[in-house]
Amino acid sequence: MSWSTRELAELAGTTVNTVRHYHRLGLLDEPERRYNGYKEYEVRHLVRLLRIRRMADLGVPLSQIGDLSEGSERAEEALRDLDAELAASIGRLTSAREEIAAILREQAPAHVPVGFTSVASRLSEADSSMVHIYTQLYDDEALADMQKMVEADLDDVAADIERLPDDADEATRQALVERLARTLARNFRDFPWLTDPASHLSKSGRITAETFAEAVMELYNPAQLDVLVRANALARSGLSDGESAAESGAT
Repeated sequence: MSWSTRELAELAGTTVNTVRHYHRLGLLDEPERRYNGYKEYEVRHLVRLLRIRRMADLGVPLSQIGDLSEGSERAEEALRDLDAELAASIGRLTSAREEIAAILREQAPAHVPVGFTSVASRLSEADSSMVHIYTQLYDDEALADMQKMVEADLDDVAADIERLPDDADEATRQALVERLARTLARNFRDFPWLTDPASHLSKSGRITAETFAEAVMELYNPAQLDVLVRANALARSGLSDGESAAESGAT
């Protein structure tokens, strides 16, 4: 019994081009040819092709199939490495499905930063952009704390800052400064690492500072920047005053 290339491919559930590709890679031996020049595949070719397909279906790279099929000493190690890669892929896919489910449930934009889906509606465009940048600058613990900060901001001052025009008057700015300072002061108390974030950085302090400065300058207009800077200074001032008072009381 013998088969042509097309018949062999059909029996193995693959294509003629795939069979030819395996020939070129040296995975499948070339068969004898009939008097008319057509290839004449035998049972051994079919079995070999099915074995190749089996390993390919498992995810074994074609470059490793030759070693594995010959029962080399690395066969078990290669399979264990492949299993680890598949486990990692499954983990990534499972995480992606969970994120997609959360995005659909919260009706959040698809580009929402990881972990911030539940508070996506409370992030301004600029704040969302900053969070994306933070994911490259801070560790997971810090990002989890940032999510809590957004969730706890019942004043929703971010939305008003987003709407602030660059020519906003002083009274409007000062009102926002005071509101934001209260939020920042609470965050400084609840998450002390904010005043000294070095232990939560995933990049160097210099790169973090430079990246942060470039980002805020581009993402916020002059009035918004003015509010952010003044609110931060006011919140830190209040924090220092509170610490001084506590130290005085202790003495």
